[in-house]
Amino acid sequence: QQEGKEQKEEKEEQEEEEEEQEEEKQQEVETEQQEEEEMEQEEEKVHEEEKQQEEEEEQEPPESPGSFFSSTSCSTSDEDSSSQEEEGTGFHQASEDTKSLPRDLLNEKVANLVHLMILKYQQKEPITKAEMLKVAIKRDNKQFLVTFEKACKCLEVISGIDVKEMDPKTHCYVLFNSLGLTHDKIVSDDQNMPTNGLLIIILGVIFIEGNCVPEENIWNFLNMIGIKAGRKHFIYGEPRKLITRNWVQENSLEYRMVSNSDPSRCEFRWGPRSYAETSKLKVLEFLAKIKGIDLISFSDCYEEALRDEEERAGARNNSMDSNTAMFIVQHLLVIPDPTEET
Repeated sequence: QQEGKEQKEEKEEQEEEEEEQEEEKQQEVETEQQEEEEMEQEEEKVHEEEKQQEEEEEQEPPESPGSFFSSTSCSTSDEDSSSQEEEGTGFHQASEDTKSLPRDLLNEKVANLVHLMILKYQQKEPITKAEMLKVAIKRDNKQFLVTFEKACKCLEVISGIDVKEMDPKTHCYVLFNSLGLTHDKIVSDDQNMPTNGLLIIILGVIFIEGNCVPEENIWNFLNMIGIKAGRKHFIYGEPRKLITRNWVQENSLEYRMVSNSDPSRCEFRWGPRSYAETSKLKVLEFLAKIKGIDLISFSDCYEEALRDEEERAGARNNSMDSNTAMFIVQHLLVIPDPTEET
């Protein structure tokens, strides 16, 4: 009887343990299910936020040519007009014409002319005053000078393209890449306009900020000139794709995650292609030109750019000396020694 009683107690204890184990397993399953549900809810929330952001971006109208030119250094200002009047009678006349033309209409004419110039540049054709009057300025000869000057400035800022008069008699002009970059020869899926000007400006921001700049600083700067991530631009296409994908793939920019950053963030640096095709001094010269200031205004950056030029020149000279020495050595080997006995 005693043994039977003990066996019964052991059996009951075993059953209790099994029940406890079963309950623990059930609790674990319920906990896992709850965690999965919470993760799914979080993912759905993130997805909804992304979808809402995309819808807001789609609802936002694309950048118009007129508004872009009015938000960049291409726009007419009283300061520009006064400084131009001091430079000569041509600029004085342009200033007077500007006063008689509504700003929105002027920006529209400038945008039309820039489009025509870019088309001619892509076709590698010169452009004449007659063409510009007929196609872009609608035969408004009185406003030609001011529109032409502003279009040339805008073209240089956005695309790095200079305009030079080839024949004063026929008023024929040639368009050429003044920055030395080859990027404008590459055509992307949704963007086929030269964008060297914007690239040089971004390279300038990176250089001035210490050769490395947080991504948010770049977008804050671009927002100031009317270029916004997720909003298709009439010249640059989708800016985020152009900057973080196209130019990164082409090695014009480096776009990397900052190590040990919390929250995680990215930064921009010059890419190897930019180092090969331009220089810090050329970038500063371009920025100074479009802003109408002296290079010395960049102070420390200008000194660094000069040191960079000296290092580049030294590297080129060393390479040349090495090549020259190798050439001489190779040819000395085949020159017979006149003192050597035959």
